[in-house]
Amino acid sequence: MIDLRSDTVTKPTEAMRRAMMEAPVGDDVYGEDPTIAELEARVAGLLGHEAGLFTPTGSLANLLGIWLHVPAGAEVLCDAQAHIVRAEMGAHAQLHGITTRTWTTSDGIADAATVAEAIAPDNGPFLVRTAAIEIENTHNFGGGTIHSAETLREIRSLALDAGLKTHLDGARLWNAHVATGTSLADYGACFDSVSVCLSKGLGAPVGSVLVGSAEDMARARVQRKRLGGGWRQAGLLAAAGLHALDHHVERLAEDHAAARAFAEAVGLAAPGSVGPEKVPTNIVVVKTGERPAGEVVAAAAGQGVALSAVGAHLVRAVTHLDVSLDDCRTAGAVLGELLALNPRTDGPSSGFAGRVVP
Repeated sequence: MIDLRSDTVTKPTEAMRRAMMEAPVGDDVYGEDPTIAELEARVAGLLGHEAGLFTPTGSLANLLGIWLHVPAGAEVLCDAQAHIVRAEMGAHAQLHGITTRTWTTSDGIADAATVAEAIAPDNGPFLVRTAAIEIENTHNFGGGTIHSAETLREIRSLALDAGLKTHLDGARLWNAHVATGTSLADYGACFDSVSVCLSKGLGAPVGSVLVGSAEDMARARVQRKRLGGGWRQAGLLAAAGLHALDHHVERLAEDHAAARAFAEAVGLAAPGSVGPEKVPTNIVVVKTGERPAGEVVAAAAGQGVALSAVGAHLVRAVTHLDVSLDDCRTAGAVLGELLALNPRTDGPSSGFAGRVVP
């Protein structure tokens, strides 16, 4: 099976497993795990922030990041297809009393004017107050699209002028960094907090890191414990993240090339279903025309290709270190041939009504 459901399906490499087994560990709830401390400090430094906090998942890192900036009863603004509103099980509302309001884009890429239009100032007991702006980079359901540093600086300036905080869901920020050459610190400078994932393109088995000010990370550490997220000897897992930072960042360019090869193969057989020139990183969203996405996914699985349905007429493929360039070309040809059986590929391009995946 060529598994392109997500870059979360990767297995630790043998070298990563050795690094995990050799890691010095301690009880992190007591602040005594040296490998976790090293990972937190390193990621914070890369992103230009004071401190970091290792979490089991990206959803928890986002939950804590938004909680830092938005009191109960206030709102965070974000894209309508953002992970925090589509794929985090309503946790921000259920656990922290935070509401969300969204803007709509065709590809997940916001602009300052759109964000400015959505901001609600403090109007006392009449309207919900905007407290923070959230951006996702790269944008998952937008197709791995990238917010430019210039756009992010404009949004940051807007937020500062309005007295708002900013949070970046940078689960795949590593991909944006490699694709554009923009430094992680330049991205990090635009936000009060940033979450980055280690278990997607970087191939670690578990974990994300939230970064921000030392004061905010101290607060988030307490809230992480309240939510049941305290670690013990989790340096074994942090070591996987450190190994990934050393060995798996620059190779993301290979995943980007594989994604384009996949899209080219699909487009060759089924023109109009995907635009290879619009595949900037490792995610490819393909229109299935009139055929239900679930039907296409099932047919592809029958031919040895695992994909995800991310809408009624949309399927997604995500490349990663466990699939080769040739694997992706083969998988693209399989999907393209399936879609060619129904040449109408001008169906819905948005409206993610299907099962949402990581």
